[in-house]
Amino acid sequence: MRLWLLRHAKSSWDDPTLEDEDRPLAPRGARAADRMCDYLDREGIRPDLVLCSSALRTRQTLARVLPALGREVEIQIETSIYTFHAVELLDRLRRIDEGIASVMLIGHNPAIQELAVRLADGGDRLDRLVQKFPTGGLAELELPSDAWWELGERGGELTRFMIPREVDRATGA
Repeated sequence: MRLWLLRHAKSSWDDPTLEDEDRPLAPRGARAADRMCDYLDREGIRPDLVLCSSALRTRQTLARVLPALGREVEIQIETSIYTFHAVELLDRLRRIDEGIASVMLIGHNPAIQELAVRLADGGDRLDRLVQKFPTGGLAELELPSDAWWELGERGGELTRFMIPREVDRATGA
């Protein structure tokens, strides 16, 4: 099974009266999400299912990367993914239907980072991910389980960790 963890792109703090869930992407975040869309497209990343937080900034990130994800992708926007706790995300992943082989989860830190660290035993960039999971960052994990309900801690391999400012270097653009 394959899991992509995408942290929402940089959000705006221009209006301090907004509730956290209602904060939009900042212009810098929109550009970063567009850069990640190009990267996802070039890399052929096509999840079967996208689980996205109900927060505005995650939905806007999804909208910007969606053109790269293919026509067959199923999308579920859920309030339960608007969380900052990895255990809640892990519980949600364990409820994914058996026929789904790959999932992209679009959410928030610290939950996204903690989930990646909980699931991964190794990977070339794991030390870097442990240090920081920047906005717009994408982690890809190869998971050893055959069913989502079996998903446990550790055992996964971090096979990719890409952040927006490194996309051009990684693709030679």
